[in-house]
Amino acid sequence: MGDVLSQSEIDNLLAALSSGELDASEIKDNGERMVKNYDFNRPSKFSKDHLRTLEIIFEHYARLLSTSLPAYLRKNVQVEVVNAEATIYQEFTNSLTNPVLLGIVDFSPLTGNVIIEMAEKLGYTIVDRMLGGVGNPLEKSREFSEIELAIIERIYIVCINLLAEPWTNVAKLEARLKRIETNSQFAQIISPTEMSAIITMNMRIGNVEGMINVCMPYDVLEPVIDKLNTKYWYSTIRGVDKTTNKELVEVAIAKARIPVKAELGRSTISVQDFVNIQKGDIIKLDTKVSDQLGVFVGNIKKFYAFPGTSSDSYAVKISQVINEEE
Repeated sequence: MGDVLSQSEIDNLLAALSSGELDASEIKDNGERMVKNYDFNRPSKFSKDHLRTLEIIFEHYARLLSTSLPAYLRKNVQVEVVNAEATIYQEFTNSLTNPVLLGIVDFSPLTGNVIIEMAEKLGYTIVDRMLGGVGNPLEKSREFSEIELAIIERIYIVCINLLAEPWTNVAKLEARLKRIETNSQFAQIISPTEMSAIITMNMRIGNVEGMINVCMPYDVLEPVIDKLNTKYWYSTIRGVDKTTNKELVEVAIAKARIPVKAELGRSTISVQDFVNIQKGDIIKLDTKVSDQLGVFVGNIKKFYAFPGTSSDSYAVKISQVINEEE
């Protein structure tokens, strides 16, 4: 409350103004305003909410990669999102080294291409694992051969096919790999000054660790930019009808085929008797003609039944349901 003047201070101030001892212009507000700098070369097209939603999408994508890639690489794979940021495309390309792995992805039905950049040592590790090696990267960098690029392309296609599920709430993607470039100069998909969202993920294949950067230009995301907000995202998730999935699962389980067998009885004989068994020989069972038969579903006894026939086939008539395995 130090800025509040007492009555005596107010009287002294008015007296000084009246006598001319104090100039009113000295205490007048100079009218200066706080100005926020705005860089027209780097317009803020992506808000924090947009970037956060992209992180959520790619966290889902990272989990899919972590569970799917081990089946192809036969090695433990861990993928996690590091961050998401907005930058101009030129800064992204300037940070790349040669050789580099750049997957040019057609992001249909959205117009334009997206780039998935994979660390060089991850590429060498993938090639080594796919060819039966332990998965060690090269000690010295070199250009990728055509055969190595063909092997890496297979993994790229697997990764791109997994994009559809995380993006379901935003757009029904039909993404496909157009080509792989090893030189950033041949990957000028947009203007160098165009804003892009860069999602950085860390991938670990065994003991080898490297970065994966996904470059998404604003022009590609512009048609769905309104859907890239957390309010829309979570409202869409809450609106999913879970009963439909439950019904589909129940229908799929109902169509599953399981073996059912009726056991007439059991007996124990020696190997010698089994080897010498002839047509017409009788094997004595441990059940009587009047006893009920045990009916097994899989390996679990679920029913008791009486034997009989139906038309020209053997059959059993269920007489009791067993609630617990016996």
